[in-house]
Amino acid sequence: MKKNITAFLALLFFASYQGQTKIDNLNFENNENNLPKSWTIIDGGKSTISIDGKEKYEGKYSVLAEAPEKADMVGMMRILPENYAGKKITISGYIKTENVTEGFAGFWMRIDPKIGFNNMQDKGIKGTTPWTKYETTLDLSPAETKKIFIGTLLTGKGKAWFDDIKITIDGKDIQEAAVFQKKQFNADLDKEFDNGSKISSIDLSKKNLDNLKNLGLIWGYLKYYHPNVAEGKYNWDYELFRILPKISGTSAQERDKILTEWIKGLGTFQTEKIAIDSKNVKITPDLNWITNSGFSKELSDLLLQLKDAKRPKANYYLDFYEGVGNPDFEREKPYENSTYPDAGFRLLSLYRYWNIIQYTFPYKNLIQEDWKGVLSEFIPKFADSKNETEYTLSTLEIIARIHDTHANVWGANKALEKHFGARYSPVKLVFAENKAVVNGFHNDQLGAETGLQTGDIITEVNGKSVAQIVKEMLKLTPASNYPTQLRDIAKKLLKSNVETVTVKISRNGKSESKTIKTYEFKDLNPKKETREFFKMLDDKTGYFYMGSSDSKKLPEIFEQMKGTKGIVIDFRSYPPDFVVFSMGKLLKQNSTDFVKFTQTTNQMPGLFTFTPNLAVDGNGADYYKGKIAILINETTQSSAEYHTMAFRTAPTAKVFGSTTAGADGNVSRILLPGNISTMISGIGIYYPDGKETQRIGIVPDVEVKPTVEGIKNNKDEVLDKALEWIKS
Repeated sequence: MKKNITAFLALLFFASYQGQTKIDNLNFENNENNLPKSWTIIDGGKSTISIDGKEKYEGKYSVLAEAPEKADMVGMMRILPENYAGKKITISGYIKTENVTEGFAGFWMRIDPKIGFNNMQDKGIKGTTPWTKYETTLDLSPAETKKIFIGTLLTGKGKAWFDDIKITIDGKDIQEAAVFQKKQFNADLDKEFDNGSKISSIDLSKKNLDNLKNLGLIWGYLKYYHPNVAEGKYNWDYELFRILPKISGTSAQERDKILTEWIKGLGTFQTEKIAIDSKNVKITPDLNWITNSGFSKELSDLLLQLKDAKRPKANYYLDFYEGVGNPDFEREKPYENSTYPDAGFRLLSLYRYWNIIQYTFPYKNLIQEDWKGVLSEFIPKFADSKNETEYTLSTLEIIARIHDTHANVWGANKALEKHFGARYSPVKLVFAENKAVVNGFHNDQLGAETGLQTGDIITEVNGKSVAQIVKEMLKLTPASNYPTQLRDIAKKLLKSNVETVTVKISRNGKSESKTIKTYEFKDLNPKKETREFFKMLDDKTGYFYMGSSDSKKLPEIFEQMKGTKGIVIDFRSYPPDFVVFSMGKLLKQNSTDFVKFTQTTNQMPGLFTFTPNLAVDGNGADYYKGKIAILINETTQSSAEYHTMAFRTAPTAKVFGSTTAGADGNVSRILLPGNISTMISGIGIYYPDGKETQRIGIVPDVEVKPTVEGIKNNKDEVLDKALEWIKS
């Protein structure tokens, strides 16, 4: 990440202070769904991470990494919450291995940007070894450090157990280590509302709703457009709590006068004319509200002057990831101490999210409704939320309104888990022909006990029709298009907070009722499905399962495929390895453009312009000359869609299946008060001619959708159609 915040704007000091930095679950005793809390899991293919209660060094549990086949890496990761004042950082812990070959096990540590890295490869932890303590140390460089990562890893094949991790700074436990304090901004030093906004209720009268809407518009505009706010001179969250009571219940004339004086009090700024190449503009900032909201002339003129303000490259509240350009909201505080924030913080949550979409969402033009109207609609919903569940559901509902499959409430949100059901059915469902169809089981034994069969159609759940349930769940199901909403609803349809659900099914035209048990996730014990990256379907047809993609295997595979009639590339999964260029090159002779992007900047937030086209090289005369069938459906998302765009430029390629998830572009994480975590697609992805991909998804050349009859007979109708074309 790039952080170019001008030094003279800060209250400069580089002191360290003694702070208790709590880093929990380093010994893996706190677990959920058979995985350690607070850790990010890295696995793929047949490799897995799980909690082991039988084999451990201390306590009740260890973490087990398993790779029955050679894996690039299976492990875990977490980011340390602070930067530390000291010279050395050490990670230590205990590792046990079993039959580790073609690789090694270890703890790893990385200090960004490019300050230090070690993964214990030099220690050669392989074979079968008893519990042994290992450690590695890196030099600290506090003034330059952005982030410190730690983790576990297993490469190659075999098993490795990890337990009892400790982190020390210059020999002192990290829980007691001194936190390094970089330069502080005025925004960091304002602590007035750390314990609450002091706003217990919000006036939702018709007159005041107009004040609240206009405050949301102006507050967000100043956040991204006023240079002094951008420079970190103000804690803009807390400024909201200061201005809100002043305009509450006022007339429009009084409100505008108060807001005008507020803006003048932020200080003066310079202006500059920004040159815009109109040929490359995709979206212009939506700022017409400045002149059509009925503001006083003085207020409107002041706001219009800010359009041409000379802004710093880096906004305190908005940065951009280096080399990619998607927005970075790292400084947005989650205020995690209360999952049900007070009225002021709930309104802040709405204003923060709404304005992030207003100025940084590359697909705002595809929302297809007046986004300002959405702000008015949700002010009462956020302000009037009576408890944690209502607040979280209101947040989920507005997230759904941007129609982005990357957007949701992510993480183990307990309010949503309880709302949708914390217990799981062993039944797998998909929607085919607009019907909820059983297409398998997470656990075969428990599945057999349900009495359901593959191909059964679920028509009712607990006395309510599936059609009615879908209708009710749509507004709480963020996704780019309807097929992807159905994909996600299918996963929740049989969840429950009680031990059984009653369903009505249709089988061979006859209706039956069944009572199905539900389970906690750990008791469900879902079977692990693993698939090879490549196999031959017959002597003339190869098959790639991109959910196990491995760039290292490509040269050998393509040598093996010479002389075959065709290949199937199955993107109905998420590729763990990024092979757009390494594999895409092998599919064609010449270089071809396949994509271009849109991005915004702090120079004019909300203005999205196109970058030049990006191409995939060709492989000259040695390219693959057989037919290439690419398979897609609603599970084809993000990186899988991007790969498909590149691969379909091959002259012999044809895409089979149905519309994809319609969510492409590097994601940006957003934290909202109450520690609600969501994301957006952070850059715009387009075909070289500017054609849209978001919401539309990848449109197949040959549309093939699964049928109920096909599912019942275990047929892969998309694959069958592709093979028919290859062999024709």
